[in-house]
Order: sequence, then C-alpha cells, then structure tokens
Amino acid sequence: MQAMEQITLTATKRELTGKHANKLRKEEKLPGVLYGHELQSQSIEVGEKDFIKTFKQAGESTLVSLTLNGESRPVLIHDVQRHFLTNKPIHVDFYAVNMKEKLRAHVAVHFVGESPAVKSLGGVLVKNISEVEVECLPADLPPYFEIDVSNLNTFEDEIRVSDIAVSDKVKILAHPEEMIVNVAAPRSEAELAELEQAPVAVDVSTVEGVAEKPKEGEEGEEGEPMEVPKEQPAAEKKE
Repeated sequence: MQAMEQITLTATKRELTGKHANKLRKEEKLPGVLYGHELQSQSIEVGEKDFIKTFKQAGESTLVSLTLNGESRPVLIHDVQRHFLTNKPIHVDFYAVNMKEKLRAHVAVHFVGESPAVKSLGGVLVKNISEVEVECLPADLPPYFEIDVSNLNTFEDEIRVSDIAVSDKVKILAHPEEMIVNVAAPRSEAELAELEQAPVAVDVSTVEGVAEKPKEGEEGEEGEPMEVPKEQPAAEKKE
C-alpha cells in the first residue's frame, strides 16, 4: 500500500474547561485533551473545521502530526465524542505515541468491488465487522484494510480475518476464523409472507398520554448530552 502524505493539525492550549467549553464550540473550536507517552494530560483546543478535515483523512488508525506551542509530535485520534442529535464532534482525545514502542489499534475495513452473488443471484452483502484490532509499531500502522468482495461468487463463499493480506510487521489480534463479509441468499416468497403476517411491536412512548422516562445521564450542563467517556488517564478527565 502506498505511503500516505503526512497529516498535520495545529492545537492551542485551552483555558476554558467544564461547562465553559460550550463557549468554544460556539466559536467553532473543539475542546480536547492531549495525553500519552511521557506526557502529562493537557487541555487543548483545535479548529472544528480543521479537525473534521483531518479526521476524514486519518480516522483513528493513522498518525497525525499535532503541533502545540511550536512543538510537533505524532499522535492518534483516540476518541471522538459527538452530539447525540447533530452528530457533530464535541470533544476529542489525542494520544501521543512512542514511535519505538508497539501499540494496539483498531484498523477500519474498506469494502471494494462488486460481488457476483449479489449482482447475479440477488443475494445480500453481509458486512459482519467494520474494523480489525492489530499490534505494531506506530509507523507500520495500516490506515485501513481493503477487502475485495468481487471474489464472493456464491452464497457459500466468505472472507475471514485470515484472508487479510498484511505486512509481517503487523500482527492481527482478531481471531483468524472471524467472518468479515459473506453473501446471504434472498428470502423466499414463503419467508416474506411470514414476515408480513408477524405482529408489529408498539412503542408505548408514542401513545398519547404516555411519557417516556428520560434515560439516566441523557442531559448535562446547558442541555448538552452526558456521554459516557472511555477510560481516561488519572491526571485528567474530560470536561
């Protein structure tokens, strides 16, 4: 796979924390945290538009050169919290890596090609996983795995983790027999008829006079959603 051009992003030290971080978002700035190898956790901010562009290029498995206070360091975008309605990013973690130490990361799976079993036999492409966990040095981390589904000619054909072509510098941690993608046969007329006759579940929350109980932790400061963050370093938790 051809080497990717270096991806860069500039950050600045963040002074606004907690509920005051909403002011940053109104200014199209994204609050975040930088932590990792030999680095104390730091509150930072990045331009929202710049981050969205960077994340489209890098995802969570491509190194980004993050510049802070004039110093650049290789990082991974470790976690992105999103608004529960708009899906816009509201907080991001950057993990500074040690280029000499192996790390574990989840690499996205990209599907290419067209399956004859779908095109000619009317089957349904079933994508069972969207990413694969690997272990390697940061410089050897693949940006993604490309899976060609044009080899799925029948409903018996399948692609498993063991079929991924990977460098000997990268160790795949997922089980080799785990299914990545296959093609399911189309439903018969009898199956379709049975589905049409199946009872339909009623959502009582939509019935007049029945109020849905708010989910615990659904709203936080100033109406912002309270999203459950991943485990953070002891030095700092997300605002």
